[in-house]
Parts: sequence; C-alpha cells; structure tokens
Amino acid sequence: MQVSGDSMRVVSGTKKGKILKAVPGSSTRPTTDKVKEAIFNIIGPYFDGGQGLDLFAGSGGLGIEALSRGAEKVIFVDRDGKAIQTIHENIRICGFEEQVEVYRNDADRAIKAILKRELAFDYIFLDPPYRKQQLLKLLQVIDEKALLAEGGTILCEHSSDVTLPDSVGRLVQRKHENYGIISISIYGWAE
Repeated sequence: MQVSGDSMRVVSGTKKGKILKAVPGSSTRPTTDKVKEAIFNIIGPYFDGGQGLDLFAGSGGLGIEALSRGAEKVIFVDRDGKAIQTIHENIRICGFEEQVEVYRNDADRAIKAILKRELAFDYIFLDPPYRKQQLLKLLQVIDEKALLAEGGTILCEHSSDVTLPDSVGRLVQRKHENYGIISISIYGWAE
C-alpha cells in the first residue's frame, strides 16, 4: 500500500493499516513504516500488556504501534504544540483514548513528573531530534532512576553517524541496526 509523504500507517496489530497523520511542517521526522516494522520485529513483535513511554512522540507513531501490538498503556510526550494536536488526532483515529496520557512538555520536565509518580516502563521510545543528541544523558537518567521495568526495552532511534556506547550504567546495548541514515540501538538491563 502506497502512503503519501505526509502520512504513515500502523504496520501491524489490531489497528493494522490505519493511516496516521504526520506533524505539519518539517520540525519532526516520522519513523518510516519500514524502520517501524524492523524495530517491532526486534522488540516484539507483539506484546502482552505493558506500559510504554514515547518521549519525543512527534506524531505518536511508535507508541500507537506499540498499543496496536498489545501494549496496555502509553504515555506520549512532546514539547511541540502541533505534535500534541497530531498525537491526539492519531489516537482518536485508532480509538486508543482510554489507553493513553498525552503531555506537552520537554523530556527533562516530563521525566521529573514521571519520577514523582514512581512509574517504570516496559517500553521506552527515544527518538529525539537528530540535531540535539540527548540520548546518552537520557539513558543515564533511565539507569540512575530505574525508569525501565525489569525485562523492559529501550529503543533509541538516531542518526547513523552517532555511536552509542555498549553499556550505560546497568543498561546494555542488546542490538544495533543501520537503516541508511537512521540507526536503531536497543537497550535493556544487564542480565
């Protein structure tokens, strides 16, 4: 199925084929369907419940894909107003209103709010804007504050010219894949 440049779709699960809206403008760069499919084949492909955090959510595509594949709940965070509007639209399109929380906030403030609630996540999606590589700092915070549940997975999407370390504190890189200019690094707790 061909999808125009300004939209993408849910790749698999209960909402497979649903067309999602992209954030208007060029401030966000949606994960392509091909990369999304590869990511979920590595970390899933399907889930039996679990909580997700989509920290630089953009259009919400990664968190929505996780919900479609069986995640129980996802918290979406983005600091861009247009992104937040798009996330709400995409959640409505898929009928996931009861399984989400959406916050307009930057990553640091969002993490502070999450820590106050003492939440831990089974799936954490980190896809920050490429020009602001904060991944290492975020991984350190996730390690120090134990934001990842036991057996959980962190997905980092980044520019392929960025190399992330094999381990960050107790987190270890389980897999690394390149897809052209995009790289995926998957982390989890050390065994």
